[in-house]
Amino acid sequence: MPRVKAKVIGSGFGGLAAAIRLQAQGFETTLIEKRDKPGGRAYVYEFDGHIFDAGPTVITAPHVLDELFALGGRKTSDFVDLIPVSPFYRLCWEDGYRFDYGSDEKELLQQIEAKSPPDLEGYKEFYRYSQEVFEAGYTELVHVPFLEWKMMLKVAPKLVRLKAYRSVYATVSRFIQNEQLRQALSFHTLLIGGNPYAASSIYVLIHALERKWGVFCVRGGTNVLVKQLVRYFEELGGKVRLNAPVSKIIVENDAVQGVRLEDGEVLGADIVVSNADVNHTYTQLLAGEKRVRKQQRRLGRMSYSQALFVLYFATDKTYPNLAHHSILFGGDYKNTLHTIFKTGKIPRPNSFYLHAPCRSDSSMAPPGRDTFYVLANVPNLEKAEVDWKDYAETYADEVLAYLEKWYMPELTKHVIYRRTLTPLDFKTELNAHLGTAFSLEPTLLQSAYFRVHNRDPQVRGLYFVGAGTHPGAGIPGVINSAKATAQVIHQDWKVADVVSGREWVYGA
Repeated sequence: MPRVKAKVIGSGFGGLAAAIRLQAQGFETTLIEKRDKPGGRAYVYEFDGHIFDAGPTVITAPHVLDELFALGGRKTSDFVDLIPVSPFYRLCWEDGYRFDYGSDEKELLQQIEAKSPPDLEGYKEFYRYSQEVFEAGYTELVHVPFLEWKMMLKVAPKLVRLKAYRSVYATVSRFIQNEQLRQALSFHTLLIGGNPYAASSIYVLIHALERKWGVFCVRGGTNVLVKQLVRYFEELGGKVRLNAPVSKIIVENDAVQGVRLEDGEVLGADIVVSNADVNHTYTQLLAGEKRVRKQQRRLGRMSYSQALFVLYFATDKTYPNLAHHSILFGGDYKNTLHTIFKTGKIPRPNSFYLHAPCRSDSSMAPPGRDTFYVLANVPNLEKAEVDWKDYAETYADEVLAYLEKWYMPELTKHVIYRRTLTPLDFKTELNAHLGTAFSLEPTLLQSAYFRVHNRDPQVRGLYFVGAGTHPGAGIPGVINSAKATAQVIHQDWKVADVVSGREWVYGA
């Protein structure tokens, strides 16, 4: 019998994971990528021996990679070298306070007690709560596709008991009194597109997740993981098309028939999985399709994550006192976030994430030099009062001046290369709606069943993976979205496993 053909649009981690699962499951799978390199946001830039991961740099929950490689009887270590990062993050404030947040429980508790003795017991209670939320929100639900309302009704009592209607910051504040420790335990949602003052408290599970499995980087950069996932996909028999932007998902008789590329080429398919931005998929790739108009209107009413300004830079000297991952808090925490998410202005001072990969992997820069990127949360293009075409380099100067003042002496005279990525670039290069970095904002009423479903309810054969669908953004999130989506596809299409020759069975 002819094999069922699957086309996956977009080669971000969600698309890669979906393509691998489908290919292993027996589909004839082609991965279609707009850009010249795979990876989506996990792109890579290079300059004179400096390697800049363009996007995600924090690897957590490594078991999601183990599951993917196990589909073909392989191990993660066959393809990449994961390096433990310690501390996970160094949290820094302008008053000179430093907090090394990591896996060493004794060191963690000592730092909390030294900062705020009354918060020691409070932190222990918070950690127990985080573990409980982790079991309910991650272990039980992260890979489960929420396609029907009754699934939400089933989990609703547990969410109410865990007070998922509270924000992350409000939840942390129930246990912790000191303001800087509150910030230290609530910033994580910013890494998946959520305002700690609005994101559901279900996301405090990230704390338990990191303490359970740790934080890692990939030797050679996250881009190496992307390359190795592509290699693995091709070893399974999958095909990759680069420089192939999709202009339309072809639908006839309420079912997908394939995709049309911008150059006019048509690629037939029984199944289309979109790892593209969900709004872009519905409003552009499905433009004119009457069956999806309701979803198009719904997406127009939903709230979206913040955008990012990213500055990649290289120096002709090293800064060994920095940590691999640093969170630099500037100004008033609550006001900073309000300014970003509500006003459309860039807060001054802002807060930043600073990535210094050479602290764990010296191969990311030539000897005697250093490689960095600094990330600032900024308003998305719906709210922004900034013309990034004119302002990008000016803001880059401001960011470098801030780093020089507080953390990296004489920085500006040692910068030998710099490159910016703005919300406008996210919109044009990644088709990100409003230039957002993480798609839909992870509020309670935009999580699980309320996100874009893993399977479209109106167009047969159309599926979604990535940040805009369940469970959401972040590497574990989008890879688990592929697991959920592949499970639905398996239920819809019975296919033999090309690796083992048996019918596919979903396990861990």
